[in-house]
Amino acid sequence: MTTSAPQSLEHATFQNSFVEEMNGDTTFDNTPRQVPGYHYSRVVPTPVADPRLLAWSEELAAELGLRRPPEQGAAVEVLAGNRVLESMKPFAARYGGHQFGSWAGQLGDGRAISLGEVQAPDASSWEIQLKGAGPTPYSRRADGRAVLRSSIREFLCSEAMHHLGVPTTRALSLVATGDLVVRDMFYNGNARPEPGAIVARVAPTFVRFGNFQLLAATGEIDNLRRLADYVIRRYFPALGEPSPEVYERWFAEVCQRTAVLMAHWMSVGFVHGVMNTDNMSILGLTIDYGPYGWLEPYEPGWTPNTTDFATHRYAFGQQPRIGLWNLMALAQALTPLVPDPLALRPHLDEYVATFTAKRQEMLRRKLGLTAAAASDDTPLLDALLEALAAAQVDMTIFFRRLSHCTYALLTQQAEEEATWTELLATAAYPESPAAGLDQLRQWLEQYGQRVRQETADAETIRNGMLAANPKYVLRNYLAQQAIEAAEAGDLSGVRRLLHVLKTPFDEQPEHEELAAKRPEWAREKPGSATLSCSS
Repeated sequence: MTTSAPQSLEHATFQNSFVEEMNGDTTFDNTPRQVPGYHYSRVVPTPVADPRLLAWSEELAAELGLRRPPEQGAAVEVLAGNRVLESMKPFAARYGGHQFGSWAGQLGDGRAISLGEVQAPDASSWEIQLKGAGPTPYSRRADGRAVLRSSIREFLCSEAMHHLGVPTTRALSLVATGDLVVRDMFYNGNARPEPGAIVARVAPTFVRFGNFQLLAATGEIDNLRRLADYVIRRYFPALGEPSPEVYERWFAEVCQRTAVLMAHWMSVGFVHGVMNTDNMSILGLTIDYGPYGWLEPYEPGWTPNTTDFATHRYAFGQQPRIGLWNLMALAQALTPLVPDPLALRPHLDEYVATFTAKRQEMLRRKLGLTAAAASDDTPLLDALLEALAAAQVDMTIFFRRLSHCTYALLTQQAEEEATWTELLATAAYPESPAAGLDQLRQWLEQYGQRVRQETADAETIRNGMLAANPKYVLRNYLAQQAIEAAEAGDLSGVRRLLHVLKTPFDEQPEHEELAAKRPEWAREKPGSATLSCSS
């Protein structure tokens, strides 16, 4: 884009660096098949019956220099895959990955089709990808489509995570297709037709660990090196021109970014649900919003993904360890590029150190503690995580209320015992164990002693805590309520959530009910408590 005035998407000029610099299968054959020797396949989105704009991210559009389109029209035709612009070279990427710990071979973009890259007014480049745009050679036995429920979840969570400050891919638009898509939500023989939708998601690149893994597994070393060089030159230019030494420094950077991402997830209570290596961004972004969930009771062993119920491999508390496991798989894929594969090992140790330091830093911010006494605070922080797990209180409400309770404590507006009693009563669930609540109360007494040692004034401490502890997150039951209303034709719930989640750290008293803890009816409800990979 060369103008500062926002333009409509159908007038944008697309670049196609991945297509032009990587090896591509240009047969335009979308028959499911193995595609050896290539980084991608050229494909064309399959048109839909009646595309209609349902939701739009004004903030992302402004960053891209785009203006909101009308509900129907040329721009929406582009967002639905019905119109391919002359400057576009759409493609589906080829990659593999480990799924639930087992090597799955070739996977690839089975329903995601990248249109190319647009240049934002600040000269940054952003890839726009349509999820649910039809079959590709990587669709296997699927139809390449997506349903409204999963598309709403991806659209809302992408933007919610961004406004929380979590590294993430973004979502520009949500478009209804006018077609029905048959899905079996829990793979239990209850398939039914659901309304279809397409999300236009945006990132600098959607390259993931699995892109490198498949090339290494099939012995395509020239393609492996070519992809690594492309990623380094385009997204890690500060590391220098690609070389064996730069490959190693690049892996170290990926380890650090992944560690920071894991710390962010743990800080806000996000559970990805399906941390396969093909769902890990090479840029350290949250990618592929499928059966994710948000901790409500603080349960490290909780996963929202029914597919993971047997092992809980991707449960909340497992995520840092799985991040390391996935980086080990990436390191193995990169060994052909470095003279001494053992040189990659120390960077895995750096991942652990970076994660630990970042998580402690974020916990201290959530607790209003300065870094001055960081070394002394480690036992206190560790004890907090143990007490939260024992008490199973609502994570978001606990930290948010703690911000206000700490202020009341420091300003002597309330007696300490009453302050902690009010906090625990507000954050506890009916099933919260009494012994666990006692353990958390004992921790709060230790915390009260520690926070009184801070030299900042009470208001500064409270404001810092409020800026680190969101009041609003995309709770599972809120998303499900919005989905059910949208399926009935009412988009007000989607729009309200999108609006509120733009400023998750603000009080927004007019939306107070969206900060409430999970109601009892949602405890076991499909979509509110459990999800699957079906979408």
